[in-house]
Amino acid sequence: MIISPGRGYIFVHIPKTGGTSLALALEARAMKDDILIGDTPKARRRRGRLRGAQARGRLWKHSTLADIDGLIAPDVLSGLFAFTLVRNPWDRAVSYYHWLRDQGFDHPAVHLARQVPFDRFVTDPATLASFAASPAASYMRRADGVEYCAAYIRLEHLSEDLAPLERHLGFRLALPHENRSDRVADYRRLYTSDSAAALGRACAEDIARFGYEFG
Repeated sequence: MIISPGRGYIFVHIPKTGGTSLALALEARAMKDDILIGDTPKARRRRGRLRGAQARGRLWKHSTLADIDGLIAPDVLSGLFAFTLVRNPWDRAVSYYHWLRDQGFDHPAVHLARQVPFDRFVTDPATLASFAASPAASYMRRADGVEYCAAYIRLEHLSEDLAPLERHLGFRLALPHENRSDRVADYRRLYTSDSAAALGRACAEDIARFGYEFG
């Protein structure tokens, strides 16, 4: 997450959507008073600024708008251009699975991904419940429950969807490709018809909202 009072924006980083690349592009032009929450180089250097900060939820790279209630005032938030990245759920799930398999921390999702093939992972009730409970809008709801987002940027349509953000910033963004996972390029090869349908039902809100298709 990046909160930039000087440039008037807040970037909410939804997991496995290409957000690290966007965060790096934004922090390359960071202002002195920008609040950087995450594990990018400048965020790590500025981590001490958050020591003792009070907020409604956890302050980490994937904080939601509701989480930061108390860190910034509601009237400040209402004046910021809020945006996030979204990604085709079927592609995102494959990226998530391969990322989990490379992790070593103690978490049920890590253990599951390291123990079973993708098809069993993506149809596991815990996996489906996690995706169903966290559509993109859930990250962009303020503490009062109101959705607040000026731009949902589809990873698959960056040049088109970045335009409103770049107009707001007044400059173009050059995104590196960070956190590239070791995986097959065509996510469809990892699915059966049943597993594709199961994830489609879990992510129905985002699929309908952003016009995603399995193909």
